Amino acid sequence: MTDLAKLPVTVITGFLGSGKTTLVRHLMQNPGGKRLAVVVNEFGDAGVDGDILKSCAIPDCPAENIMELANGCICCTVADDFIPTIEALMALDPRPEHILIETSGLALPKPLLKAFDWPDIRSKITVDGVIALADAEAVAAGRFAPDVAAVDAQRIADDSIDHETPLSEVFEDQISCADIILLTKPDLAGPEGVARAKEIIAAEAPRPLPVVEVAEGVVDPRVILGLEAAAEDDMDARPSHHDGHHDHEHDDFDSIVVELPEQQSPEALVTAIERLANELNILRVKGYASVQGKPMRLLVQAVGARVRHQYDRPWAKDEPRRSRVVVIGEHDDIKVAEIHAILGAETAPA
Repeated sequence: MTDLAKLPVTVITGFLGSGKTTLVRHLMQNPGGKRLAVVVNEFGDAGVDGDILKSCAIPDCPAENIMELANGCICCTVADDFIPTIEALMALDPRPEHILIETSGLALPKPLLKAFDWPDIRSKITVDGVIALADAEAVAAGRFAPDVAAVDAQRIADDSIDHETPLSEVFEDQISCADIILLTKPDLAGPEGVARAKEIIAAEAPRPLPVVEVAEGVVDPRVILGLEAAAEDDMDARPSHHDGHHDHEHDDFDSIVVELPEQQSPEALVTAIERLANELNILRVKGYASVQGKPMRLLVQAVGARVRHQYDRPWAKDEPRRSRVVVIGEHDDIKVAEIHAILGAETAPA
């Protein structure tokens, strides 16, 4: 790559728990001969996703090539965070050949694309493509609107009526901005669920989009890297609910970080997280826990009441055995005292 060549950037978007970090980890380990760098934009400040990725860094994507923007979305912190991060990656020796940006599950991708218009970086980088991940089971279940068919009928009858939920708008904006859709967890949805999810995506997409089924993030990098979409020059083809707005709001969602005591068993923590989804409508929980008598750290990832957990690595010799999770939900559902009580937090909120 010459110094005059634009550095390609792939934006990876998708709803909470759709598998973005799993995909990035797979690409890091199977880069297709490319030297990668990764930017992780978390919602909340626990840095869970960045820590997961750094733990599996390899020579083609070493730990110093993985950077986190943990507070605030990229498009709202362009000058202070995003541009300096991109410039720092481009200054690395050897220079990365491709940058992956994993957005927050709550991010609207189109405002992020506008960040690439900034003069300081427009001549240096280009958006190679926008990859949207969609959880096949969740999409098939119609969780992005209370009743998908009824909402569609109401929109046809009266365009001035807006019955969409905030989650629906995030999903639709991510689909509308994408160059390719990765339909994740097809095994959980089954053939009928996958077919239904594809129907919903096709109905929401502003133009025909390729949809690829992906399990555990495994996809040939040639399928999603090297698209040469130049998405920053193709904004009109990527409609958004927020087009024409000078700003966009993040007030629909909120997150808190909860410090937990050492757990007696993984099952006790899983039960508590399931209660958060069922009783408080919490969307997402992710983090780490220390389990009594276990030398390894417990990684927990939950989407609604579906909880996955595994021991990911031993606790380091001088590392404190901390337990902390990020809890994400719609703003009115983040009831701090109740969340702390259900999780058995170490300190109750003031």
